[in-house]
Amino acid sequence: MEMASGLRAGLSKSCAAHGLQGRRLAHSRTTERLQREYDVVVIGAGHNGLVAAAYLQQAGLRTAVLEKRHVLGGAAVTEEIVPGTLRAPCPSACCPPNASFTIPYSSGFKFSRASYLLSLLRPQIYVELELQRHGLRVLPRDPYSFTPLLEDRSPPRSLLLGRNMAQTQRQIAQFSQKDAQAFPKYEEFMGGLVSAISLLLDAPPADTAALGQGSLLQRLRALWPLLQAGLALGRQLPYCYEVLTAPISKILDHWFESEPLKATLATDAVIGAMSSPHTPGSGYVLLHHIMGELEGQSGAWGYVAGGMGALSQAIARAAAAHGAHIFTEQAVCRVLLGTDGRAQGVVLQDGTEVRSKVVLSNASPQLTFLELTPQEQLPEGFVRQIQRLDTRSPVTKINVAVDRLPSFLAAPSTRDNQPLPHHCCSIHLNCEGMHLLHQAYTEAAHGHPSSRPMIELCIPSVLDPGLAPPGCHVISLFTQYTPYKLAGGQPWDEQARNAYADTVFNCIEDYAPGFKASVIGRDILTPPDLERIFGLPGG
Repeated sequence: MEMASGLRAGLSKSCAAHGLQGRRLAHSRTTERLQREYDVVVIGAGHNGLVAAAYLQQAGLRTAVLEKRHVLGGAAVTEEIVPGTLRAPCPSACCPPNASFTIPYSSGFKFSRASYLLSLLRPQIYVELELQRHGLRVLPRDPYSFTPLLEDRSPPRSLLLGRNMAQTQRQIAQFSQKDAQAFPKYEEFMGGLVSAISLLLDAPPADTAALGQGSLLQRLRALWPLLQAGLALGRQLPYCYEVLTAPISKILDHWFESEPLKATLATDAVIGAMSSPHTPGSGYVLLHHIMGELEGQSGAWGYVAGGMGALSQAIARAAAAHGAHIFTEQAVCRVLLGTDGRAQGVVLQDGTEVRSKVVLSNASPQLTFLELTPQEQLPEGFVRQIQRLDTRSPVTKINVAVDRLPSFLAAPSTRDNQPLPHHCCSIHLNCEGMHLLHQAYTEAAHGHPSSRPMIELCIPSVLDPGLAPPGCHVISLFTQYTPYKLAGGQPWDEQARNAYADTVFNCIEDYAPGFKASVIGRDILTPPDLERIFGLPGG
């Protein structure tokens, strides 16, 4: 983790410090003693583990959640990793010209360090766990997408997409009248697919083993969710199949002709995935990213007030309110299995045994079955399947503290540096055309970080000022493509990490001159860092 502008030495210490929300919850749970036996033990306090614990405890099962980190939430955490400082002119006549000094604030910059936007949490969970009562507050974004261009005109054009369809069509019409007319039909088409497929999201996966045995009624029951989705799609079923299996470039080329619009939409088809817009199946990734909803708005993504850790906190409070025991800094090192192969509890790193009737793992399949579970008690074929899982990600997440908002050539900031509508959006850089996304992917596929990476820039402090000291902001950079393993066996050392972050910052500087001068600190998380810190295999 590096600091910019001469402050590099300090961040490694502040990164090691506990995140604020983790400290609070950990301290609030010290009144509970870890018991030696529960009905259920949950390994890991990621948001999925916390949701499971809340429902199980609500159903009357005594449940304990054991988290190895100092902070709850897995990848959905808020952490203060850059101390709050203010640059000010040197007050003394003895100072050199343009000299400045820093003033510490009582609070620093709070980052959603890994995951950073909310949408895919199922709506019934909000209601059934009463998350709003337990402190969850979401901040919807409208407009939601901003793509500035680099082009030889002054000012350069940009594409701003929002919930007002007429305004969005006017924005698209800058590039293509045909696309402006097609966009509402495209939205309606994708919305229809989402409505049909959403029927599968809350149903158990089809039991393929039951299809070859049992009565006709049992077979129909196994297939019923799929049949429901197929009936809902009707004549759209072939088109749905194409979206699920085709490259997103083929789908978007069918609907649109303007590259900035296609590239902006394609970001949702490749984000987080080691794939190109030309990769078969990338269409599903886009569909996946518009399946969610926020406060009844289908496909919407928003910020969580207080950062993503506030979501995990709300779920943990819901679980604790029913009596669940939640512990941080309690690393599980082994799952206890009986002679019949059934889980009987866990062993902690300090040797403590915690017995239970059921063990749920919120850790990855790789960690759960290759490290925590005794290998000799698992089928060899199953172990080989787990070993073949490839969850490598091309993402490097960079969290940045700045002393002012970026001012884009395509949409300059006001003199008083007040937020403008585009500042609340996901801001897409290096997205003038799908060829740029493919080029960035190709470089990483050969083991080299992208020279012109795809960048999604978000500034949650625009809607949630408490995340940063007065006048300052926190910026999330979700960037790709960076390979998990570099070409030639080169390590992701400090030099490599800084070199890539500098490439990203230089790209942002092209769109928003002055950005680099505004940087106070940065936290660079490459795929190996995401694996090491958050337990995400391959990042």
